[in-house]
Amino acid sequence: MNRNRRTYIVSLVVLLLSVAILFGTVSSNVETGDQETRFANISHVMEVIALVTTRHYDSISTFDLLRSYVSKGTINGMISEATGDPYTRYMSQEASERFISNIEGFFGGIGIVVGMQEDRLTIVSPIRGTPGERGGLRSQDKIVEIDGKNTTYMSIDEAVGLMRGEPGTPVTITIQRGDEYIIVPIIRDIINVESVSETKMLDDQVGYLQLTNFSHRTHQELLEALDTLAQEGMQALIMDLRFNPGGSFPAALHVVNEFQASGPIVYLEDREGNRTGYDASLAGTRPQMPIVVLINGGSASSSEIVAGALRDNQLATLVGTTTFGKGVVQTVFTLRDGSTLTITEQAYLTAGGYNIDKTGITPDFVVELTEEEEVAIYLNDDEMEDIQLAKALEEIWSKLQ
Repeated sequence: MNRNRRTYIVSLVVLLLSVAILFGTVSSNVETGDQETRFANISHVMEVIALVTTRHYDSISTFDLLRSYVSKGTINGMISEATGDPYTRYMSQEASERFISNIEGFFGGIGIVVGMQEDRLTIVSPIRGTPGERGGLRSQDKIVEIDGKNTTYMSIDEAVGLMRGEPGTPVTITIQRGDEYIIVPIIRDIINVESVSETKMLDDQVGYLQLTNFSHRTHQELLEALDTLAQEGMQALIMDLRFNPGGSFPAALHVVNEFQASGPIVYLEDREGNRTGYDASLAGTRPQMPIVVLINGGSASSSEIVAGALRDNQLATLVGTTTFGKGVVQTVFTLRDGSTLTITEQAYLTAGGYNIDKTGITPDFVVELTEEEEVAIYLNDDEMEDIQLAKALEEIWSKLQ
């Protein structure tokens, strides 16, 4: 056995002993509520470590995880420090059961989509017509607390589980917006939102449709909207994906396939660099026309797949600002005690092979907005000129000439 390997093994043993000693001396150091118990059973920690080291998209060493566990004292603290991945998160048995029951049962919510930015729970976009929008929540707000529970190291699934609940019941969200902290009381409601929120002709040739989310309803609603616009003489299309936080992966593929006859739509790549491609098919593809897609920082996940595919395949021009940058895929594992571990196993790559996680997609034409202008566009305030839409129209007209 060489010296380096002996040193590694000795260090590993020391770390394990350190954890055991700390576990034995801090038995009373347990946080209340849903917060994670500090220095949990070491066999439970090792189960988590085994999954992270073998399944995570990036190669993470056992040594780094153990060292982080000794440093932080909690599983989520360990994962956060060792991986730097805001989407790989642990959830206790209680939190997991609550999340599952909320999904399977009759539940209400507040109507926001959340993601992670700079390791903080962030609102990607509130959905129009929901309690979250009416409560004044905005894209890029940082969620600090949910009903008094701190969100540091909290998984997205756990946060969603806390925000969901019986319709008519209250939940209080504390957000950080810039340097300001705001407490927002909200009453939960049933969230049932259309995907295509607006369809119209902007002139005698240019159609416009707005997609607010991607769900099982999206494709059928898109077909109906496109058929209506075609009957009204549409020769070019502006697709508005601003403030669309994403959703169903298959729905994104269906949307792209309406305009793309062949070639890649998106790739999923694992830790070994193996790629699984999803290609368009000729069936159902509409005649090619000029397309401009509007995007911004509230466009994430499935929205980025659609925008990336249409741009990379030279089917559309992108106008607006850089997208959110959510380009990774997670898998949920159930542990022996009923708790769950969500691990990033794959990354999205756009049709052109670009990894957009944490960087987003930069449009072909960047059109910045003031905060006032962005809020007005989100609220459909007709008194404020939409300069991004004006630029999209300019590009469409140049293609129609």
